[in-house]
Amino acid sequence: MNGFIRSISYIFHPLFMPFIAVVLFFLKSPRYIPIEFIKAKLTALFLLSIMLPILVFYMLKTLNVVKHIHLKSTKERIIPLVLNCIIIGYLNYSSFPANQCIELHYFFIGVIFSTLSCLILAILKFKASIHMIATSGVLMFCIALSIHYSINIIGTIALMFILVGAIATSRLHMKAHSIEELIVGSVVGVIPQLILLKFWL
Repeated sequence: MNGFIRSISYIFHPLFMPFIAVVLFFLKSPRYIPIEFIKAKLTALFLLSIMLPILVFYMLKTLNVVKHIHLKSTKERIIPLVLNCIIIGYLNYSSFPANQCIELHYFFIGVIFSTLSCLILAILKFKASIHMIATSGVLMFCIALSIHYSINIIGTIALMFILVGAIATSRLHMKAHSIEELIVGSVVGVIPQLILLKFWL
């Protein structure tokens, strides 16, 4: 059981959450989207939001800038968060412009604002949970999609709620965060997505 609880933090690492959000969007969107378009976007997303950050992480680890994949200290977080903002900004500009996917465009703007908020908190020596930021942001995006398209995706939303709870439990079990850090992480993940709804909902 201990191994299973710990594995949740690795399986649902924050790096994977934007990819999960985009896959959910393409699966649940009722409008027609060409399969070639979907493949191109998912390929770009996989390379830029998962593979590139992993390569950057190992480079930073080699340089002794970071020590652990979960970025356990606030000092370790600063450079990876700055680089992640740049990567997500470029990804959004190049692959998800507003005239192609307005929903995903503003989702990624929300991700950037959440990352910047986490960066500011790290500079202030507060370690908000990046896991909770990522999963809560995706949860809010799913709720927004349900409202935007007037579709019933209650099953997906329920699963996201369960995932948020499971990740919070895992992070507490691993003693990676306090309850306050988990709550702040959830707020930082949800608020930017909530504020940006007025631009596309």
